Amino acid sequence: MSNLSTELSSLLRCPLTGSELVQSGAALVSTGTGENGERYSYPIVEGIPMLLAQEATVIPADSGAGPAPTGE
Repeated sequence: MSNLSTELSSLLRCPLTGSELVQSGAALVSTGTGENGERYSYPIVEGIPMLLAQEATVIPADSGAGPAPTGE
């Protein structure tokens, strides 16, 4: 697993929601939600966050997976 620096993490935003991202294992997860309450997870490949909409995995609103939203 590749940990991103705090400085870098604080600058990154979800390209689909504009919300902050938090690291969860080998992925970054949006703290904000989309129109239907879904969140998005982006893989970190060889230390590089893949922050492209087509790389996102949708986390349904009722899944309970990943870090809790912060209400952004």
